[in-house]
Parts: sequence; C-alpha cells; structure tokens
Amino acid sequence: MPLMGLGTWQIPKDQCEQLVFEAIQSGYRLIDAACDYGNEVEVGLGIKKAIQAGFVTREELFVTSKLWNTYHREEHVRKACEKSLSDLGLTYLDLYLIHFPISQKFVPFEERYPPEWIFDLKNPSVVEDPVPYQETWKAMEALVFLGLVKDIGVCNIGTAMIREVLSYAKVPLSVLQIELHPHNTQELLLRFCNDKKIQVTAFSSFGGTNTAYSQDTESCLLNNPVIVGIAARYSASEAQILLRWAVQRGSAVIPKSSKIERIKSNADIFNSFELSAEDMNSISALNKNKRYNDPGAFCEKAFGTFFPIYE
Repeated sequence: MPLMGLGTWQIPKDQCEQLVFEAIQSGYRLIDAACDYGNEVEVGLGIKKAIQAGFVTREELFVTSKLWNTYHREEHVRKACEKSLSDLGLTYLDLYLIHFPISQKFVPFEERYPPEWIFDLKNPSVVEDPVPYQETWKAMEALVFLGLVKDIGVCNIGTAMIREVLSYAKVPLSVLQIELHPHNTQELLLRFCNDKKIQVTAFSSFGGTNTAYSQDTESCLLNNPVIVGIAARYSASEAQILLRWAVQRGSAVIPKSSKIERIKSNADIFNSFELSAEDMNSISALNKNKRYNDPGAFCEKAFGTFFPIYE
C-alpha cells in the first residue's frame, strides 16, 4: 500500500474524472474512494482513462472503497461491494473498509444511492438498525474468499473494538483509517496498530478545513503559526509539512484537492526533505485530542440525531 494517495471525498463529479486521471499521470497509485462520496463512477472513469493512456496498469494501482452504514447486514455486504466495483469499472478492490462502526436501516439501491446518512428524506434523521460488528466482518471476509477484494480493514474505531475484531478475524485486519493530524495525534492508537502490524491511514491531515464540521479559524492547521514557521524553514508548503509529519510517523495519507497543482505538490514530500526530530516534536505538541469529523457532533447538527461513536 503506497503511503501517499488521492482522497476523493468532496471532489465534484464534474472535476473528478480528470483529477483522478491527472493524479495517476503524475505518479499517484493509491486512490481512496467510497460509496458515500457519490463519485465512484467518475473515479472509475479517471482510472480507465489513465490505464487506456498507458500511464499505469490495473495491477500497479491500489484502489480502496468503503462499505456504507446502511449495508452492514450480511446479506447486503456483497451487493454493496459489487455496486462499488460496477461503478468503479473494476473486477476487484485492493482494499475494502467498514466506513463507520454505525449500522443504519437499509435503503434499497434502486430507491436511493448513495443513501447517505438519512433514511427518510421527508423526515431527515439517522435511523439505527443494530447489527453485530462480527456479522459485518464475517461478510467482509467472504469478499476476500470470493476474490472481490484483496484486503479488508476498518475506519473510525479504537483499540477496544480492534481487539474484539482480532479475536474472531480469520482474515487479517490490514488497515485502520482514522482522523489523524497534529490536533489529534492519537499516539496510543498509532503505537497499538504498529504493534499489531495494522497500517494506519490518516484522513483530515490538515485539521478542520471543512467548514461543515468546524467554524473556528484555529482549526485549520494550514494557518497554524508553528506549521507556517516550519514550512518557511524547509521552503515547503504548510500542506507538505503536515503530510511529511504524518508519513514520518508511519501513517499513509490521502489528501484531497480540486487543483492538480496542489495534488502534485502534496506528493512531493518523499525526496525533497525530512523533518528533524525537534520539528516532529514541535508539531506533535500541538495536540488537543480534537476531532473535526465526529458523528457525535455533525449528526445532531445536520440531522437532529445524537449519534456518538467516541467517548
């Protein structure tokens, strides 16, 4: 799994195909997609275009997708995976992740896809349909046995739930994708995953840049004085400093941008510089244990439903 990938959340559909194509052309090999992002068709078209142009083979790409909350029941998991594969135009996924430790009431594909967070459009709310996580994981393992996916993993869970999965997993839990940045360094969880040989992938690497989740100006780490000062010393962008900090800790990163110049710049962190131990510590010292993508906050704000997954 490459340590640098292109995140596709919130990339507009009318830009997505070309941005994915140009990212692959410029050297990206990890593409992080999901049912819930609503643009897997366009992601797939970008991949197809790059392969047809001869920039890459399918085998050289690492494509990730994610199982959405409404498909946690065993009978829905394979259908959800096959829907993503169809939209992406692929015969297999390199990695399939359980997007959230949240099981919601099923919405038929033909009724609304992606279903997003709400069950009934006339009465917007998050409707829970409790499903044991073990049932979902067992169905995920079946996808590996069927050859639909190569590896499986999880998102947005901590050490207790990971231990539970490891106790019954027949297929290794290969990847944990979590919100991780200098305001939320997750030191213990990162160390635990390293010990268990679980690759951590960081999302929201720049902090609270999404105004739907955070309104305070201090949440965006691109503007943080410590990051700005370090960037100036290395003649690098603030984004490059934040991404380099993450990969030096062993995390993969999947930054998103709607501008190809920034996509290329984000990837230029492996040969140009390495952060000193002092600078790594200065960045880690910014920790506030602060999340900017928390269902316990945004579900209530957006849908009037209190739905926490973190204490």
